[in-house]
Amino acid sequence: MEPRWFDWASRIQAIAQNGLAFSRNPYDIERFQALRLIAAEILADGSDAGIRRIEGLFEQETGYATPKIDVRGAVFRGNSLLFVRESLDGLWTLPGGFADIGDSPSSSVEREIAEESGFEARAVKLIAVIDRRQDPHCPPHPFHIWKLIFLCEITGGQPKTSLETTGVEFFGENELPPLSLGRTSPRQLDLVFKHHSDPSRPADFD
Repeated sequence: MEPRWFDWASRIQAIAQNGLAFSRNPYDIERFQALRLIAAEILADGSDAGIRRIEGLFEQETGYATPKIDVRGAVFRGNSLLFVRESLDGLWTLPGGFADIGDSPSSSVEREIAEESGFEARAVKLIAVIDRRQDPHCPPHPFHIWKLIFLCEITGGQPKTSLETTGVEFFGENELPPLSLGRTSPRQLDLVFKHHSDPSRPADFD
């Protein structure tokens, strides 16, 4: 769960981004740019990220601010769940990532599974739609993210690492590896195993 000051700074950034997207008055544009800088300063002051890095992230975001979509695939072999080890932090996560323009949610997660693990898979069920900010295990992130988790079936392929991953393994519910919490959390995995045990369970959502 993100601290309140982090949530306030992110909301200020969204207001500034929306204002810059629709304002034509140069005085209004100047004020929204100042708001964006204030949001960046708050985030930089409360984290180990430098102000220039945060400003750079904010400047890349244009148009009306909306949540980003992160898709994750839950792929079982028997009762063991597929994980990939992230190159960036050396920790384990469900395969997935941000959805790309032009992909449907299901095709996006199927592509991510193939790219990160080497397995071909088919999405068969939506497990959950999770607001990352409401997950108590996830570290803060400067942008608002919704996570879509799909139950998927292997249709082919072989385990294979990628530029983003250094390991591909299956783990049981009682032998989970160290998690990359920004990507996959204990709360999310609890839902995954519940849906695996009860295929008729309806999708969970925040």
